[in-house]
Amino acid sequence: MTVQTPTADTIEWLYLRHHDGLRDWIHRKLNNASHAADLAHDTFVRLLMRTQGASPPAGELREPLAYLRAIANGLMIDHWRRQTLEKAYLEALAARPEAVAPSVEERAIILETLEQIARLLEALKPSVRTAFLLAQIEGQTHAEIAQCMGVSVRTVERWMADALYRCHRILRGDTARSAS
Repeated sequence: MTVQTPTADTIEWLYLRHHDGLRDWIHRKLNNASHAADLAHDTFVRLLMRTQGASPPAGELREPLAYLRAIANGLMIDHWRRQTLEKAYLEALAARPEAVAPSVEERAIILETLEQIARLLEALKPSVRTAFLLAQIEGQTHAEIAQCMGVSVRTVERWMADALYRCHRILRGDTARSAS
């Protein structure tokens, strides 16, 4: 098979050749035709966005369908994560009195924030994530975290600096490289 570098022309060719099969594959995974159609479309949008920025897609396409499925799989994971967060949020919201329930707009903002936090935490190395959560949720000091995790205070400081740097990048909207 010839090696292809995605361009607008090859993306059109990929779309014409693989869209229906990709949509059907996603439909089998999600068991929802509407979500499958949306995610198949979003896969090609994501591919097109990767070809326009300063950094084109990684590598050349030897297996175009596998590449498209990898993009779609990431989008499905995001979809499932959003559904899980939304379900947990709505369950917590249902337990609150109606008088203190947030508006629809506030709910959307809260869900988007929860998604950003989930992406941030998933992008952190497990040790960095643990240290960050111990500091932010448990309120532990760097010395307490170091003792708990069996590392030096300096290591905890480096981990916290890394986690806070990634938070800052997400807040700036620089999510494309925040997982690096």
